[in-house]
Amino acid sequence: MDIESIIYDKLYSLGASDIGFSDVNGFLPENIKKLHYAITVCIRLSNYIVNEIDDKPSFTYFHHYRTINTLIDQITLRCVLLLQEEGYNAFAVPASQTVNNIGKEHYGIFQHKTAASLSGLGWIGKNAMFVNNKYGPRVRLGTVLTDYKFSSIGKRIENKCGNCNLCANICPAKAIKGVLWDENCSREDLFDANLCVTYMKTSFKDIGRGSVCGICMKICPYGISHKGVF
Repeated sequence: MDIESIIYDKLYSLGASDIGFSDVNGFLPENIKKLHYAITVCIRLSNYIVNEIDDKPSFTYFHHYRTINTLIDQITLRCVLLLQEEGYNAFAVPASQTVNNIGKEHYGIFQHKTAASLSGLGWIGKNAMFVNNKYGPRVRLGTVLTDYKFSSIGKRIENKCGNCNLCANICPAKAIKGVLWDENCSREDLFDANLCVTYMKTSFKDIGRGSVCGICMKICPYGISHKGVF
């Protein structure tokens, strides 16, 4: 069995909901740019828990969010170990981590949605969240970077948000600008992260110290339909 088939089988058996491969050359910081092939792992969130979100996140959603992040980190670590056993270098990007040494606020080492969109698993919505082909934005993402060159690298697909502005209209922080994403957009073109973070910390500080929201995710029609055909 080839390495890609082994990865598919292993990651799905560990709990992945969707998997994709991409080449992220040109999107990486200097210290990891040699590992420019990416594996994206999507984990589907519980619809029942997401549907409990109303005008604020629930305590259950905060716990679910953290639990899914832990699962993603475990899955991507197992993938790294598998690749190393086959003689390749690999690095797992933390599921949810902000770093302060890259000159930008509220950014991680590498944006998971960059690899996810390049893999063809979905697109980036107006709320700057990744919208998966199968489950809409009701997913969390993990990324493994490696020097193993995959044969089944995906391609970006069409953005399907169209004229819909439900996420922008419902955002209590007014952080979503209603701009249709394309490959030339930055996060700042779509979304004001400072407004979002400030609102969460002020309004939801009793729930995970204001670290989650989910209101714009819940309203997305692609998450509500979750039929896999958009």
